[in-house]
Amino acid sequence: MSTSSKVLLGILGAAAAGVVIGLLIAPEKGTEMRSKLRKTAGDWADNLGHLWDKGKEEAENAMDEVKDKASKAANKAKESYS
Repeated sequence: MSTSSKVLLGILGAAAAGVVIGLLIAPEKGTEMRSKLRKTAGDWADNLGHLWDKGKEEAENAMDEVKDKASKAANKAKESYS
């Protein structure tokens, strides 16, 4: 895992912990608090899911680009050799 990935995960973890702590110390009924926690957790899960999908798509696009460049380089090398 790269350093930037670790930093990003640390920031996300700290933000999530902050949200949970803020909701837990808020002066509300238990049912209201649990409802807010459930909604907030669902929102975070949706956001992380979209972020994951976007990252996966970008990685696939980068891989396709690398394969294309490697293929072009191989063809150029074959032409140079012939």
